[in-house]
Amino acid sequence: MTQEPGNLQASVLRVGAALVLVLSGAIAAFATIGPAPDVELLVARTAVLEPFAIDHEQGLMPAPRAFIREERFRRGDTHASLLVRLGVTDQEAARALRARVFWQLRTGSTVTAQVDAEGALLGLRYLSGRDKLVRVERDGERFSALEERAPLETHVAMNAGVIRSSLFAASDTAGVPDSVAIQLADVFGGDIDFHRDLRKGDRFSVVYEQHYVEGRPVYTGRVLAAEFLNQGRRLRAVYFEGEDGKGDYYAPDGKSLRKAFLRSPLEFSRVSSGFGMRRHPFRRDWRAHQGVDYAAPSGTRVRSVGDGVVDFSGSKGGYGKVVIVRHQGQYSTVYAHLSRYASGLHRGTRVLQGEAIGFVGQTGWATGPHLHYEFRIAGVARNPLAIALPAALPVPKQDLAAFRLQAEPLDAQLDLLADANLALLE
Repeated sequence: MTQEPGNLQASVLRVGAALVLVLSGAIAAFATIGPAPDVELLVARTAVLEPFAIDHEQGLMPAPRAFIREERFRRGDTHASLLVRLGVTDQEAARALRARVFWQLRTGSTVTAQVDAEGALLGLRYLSGRDKLVRVERDGERFSALEERAPLETHVAMNAGVIRSSLFAASDTAGVPDSVAIQLADVFGGDIDFHRDLRKGDRFSVVYEQHYVEGRPVYTGRVLAAEFLNQGRRLRAVYFEGEDGKGDYYAPDGKSLRKAFLRSPLEFSRVSSGFGMRRHPFRRDWRAHQGVDYAAPSGTRVRSVGDGVVDFSGSKGGYGKVVIVRHQGQYSTVYAHLSRYASGLHRGTRVLQGEAIGFVGQTGWATGPHLHYEFRIAGVARNPLAIALPAALPVPKQDLAAFRLQAEPLDAQLDLLADANLALLE
């Protein structure tokens, strides 16, 4: 059937209107139940930009009134050069630093200064000793200095090492302070001759005090516990102070680890001439050498191997400058060829084990700087490297309970260190 053009146009309009209604319903339906997965609705937004004035000065933080600077007092430093590195241009401060209190600055000391923006010194502080803190404060054009006890904080440190060549080399590699290594040699000195007995692969573990001031380590304290594995032999030591206030080192079972005498009067050296027959360096004949010679530089510290009383201090023939110490029972020790004696040492002076009595020299019949050392029993010289040394007293019975309470956690820390050290070696 043929439609008129006008009717055809009307029909198209009716179909178009119907489609619009259908699509509108579909969109409404989709809006009701949520957008279909393949339909994306775009919403156009119009951004409006408006200029906004910013005050840059208000955005800046105010300049600090003072700065904190830290510098070490170096070898060759003057107070003026130190001030320059601290950023101080204050002439009044430079004059104040000439005061006597500032001459306590030692090489290596850390100096903390508070300086204002113009370079004026507001305050300064530094450690003048292990536990002395010097504070300098500004009061107008003058400075006042106050020395007070430093606020020390003590922490417990643990470390371990393996012997490759020497105790000092092993402690350096492990980051253990030299003062701790010296204490280890002292603690185990009655059982280990650190000149002859160390072997590659020997191990040590140590628990010790480390003292801090304002978060900075300042010095190392006492060894609290230690273990040394020497040629397969395991030695342990725990520090303990009894009711009498005297402290010493003991094995975990309470037996004294120390001997009544140290094996050697020098902390670190080597034997240059042993006990027995030898060719005399001056008389050129063979005769008995009644002691042991230790090669060491002049000025090396010589220590008493045991508690006792000085029986003789002076010059004696081929011995040169010599000190003779009388110990309990029939024991006495001789230290010869000294360069000088310890301050205040004379006959009748009481000395403790490990205390300095003199210094290595080349007096008397000596071809070079060394220490001649004799160990006598009832006046007869014996070989100090071979003789069995008597042990010191154990923990008193009345202190055993307190000792065990203190020793058990330290013993557990040594177990932990030993296991960790062994794991690293594997």
